Amino acid sequence: MQKIILDVDTGIDDALGIILAVKSGQFDLVGITTVNGNVSLRKATENTCKILDFLQVGEQIPVVCGASEPLLRPLFFEHAVHGEDGLGGALAGVPVDKEPTAGFAPDFIVENVLAHSGEITLIMTGPLTNLALAVKKCPELVQHVKEVIFMGGVVREHGNVTPVAEYNMYVDPEAAKVVFHAGFPQLTLVGLDVTRRVLLNEEHIRELGDTPMGEYVRQSTSDYLHRYFERNGVYACAMHDPLAVAVALDPKLVKTQKLYVDIETRSELCDGQTVCDFQNRLKKEPNINVCLDVDADAFFARFIGALKA
Repeated sequence: MQKIILDVDTGIDDALGIILAVKSGQFDLVGITTVNGNVSLRKATENTCKILDFLQVGEQIPVVCGASEPLLRPLFFEHAVHGEDGLGGALAGVPVDKEPTAGFAPDFIVENVLAHSGEITLIMTGPLTNLALAVKKCPELVQHVKEVIFMGGVVREHGNVTPVAEYNMYVDPEAAKVVFHAGFPQLTLVGLDVTRRVLLNEEHIRELGDTPMGEYVRQSTSDYLHRYFERNGVYACAMHDPLAVAVALDPKLVKTQKLYVDIETRSELCDGQTVCDFQNRLKKEPNINVCLDVDADAFFARFIGALKA
């Protein structure tokens, strides 16, 4: 099975990404690392442990805490979308049995990637702080990772936290810049251009049936659906982070083009914008596989199938 490390700031869609990764049965999940983002590092770690307990795999998968703040910037949470607890109120009051493993996420990433050279795919669904710190500590890491797949950015459409910036990129653009320019041979951007096309709706949730999983998804996404409707006029919610996981499961779900991508870090209006050079105007070597299209039906067949397994 494909070895992966998940790096998460566990809010609603990160949790669904973790569930897909575990329930798919196709990954050797080496560990999950946590980072500040949607919620605090402490809450992201607690939520991750809760989800693994819910899946009854808490004893099998280590969870390692990482960066508690961006490289240079102040904290910027997304409680309006994910709720104060990060899971939309689902699993509220459920005790956490699992404890995080001792260590620091960037060190965990470096140690395991070097120990399994060429075998580990990193799936990043939060700000890229942990990976940037890992690269700074061990620049040669880039030659030992099989692939980095990250949920973040938008190259053709509008942002979701500013007019031009996607949340993960906006929270720590300096970290994203480190990762973009580190020299990863396989770096894949799963951005809003495709994640907004995989919209979980009430029909999908009904397919999960009257089960603990169905009830969890229904409860965790309830406010999420309402907020997406208020902003976008569609009663659904985008499966941002599960799509990043699904791309690791089946790359054919998306169409990509290798392009040069950079990120803005010093703009009053455009901080966190992922700038994609479609016309090669900058004459720079392409550095990122950019997802530009997705088979939404195939994604949901895989997602619903895994969660019902």
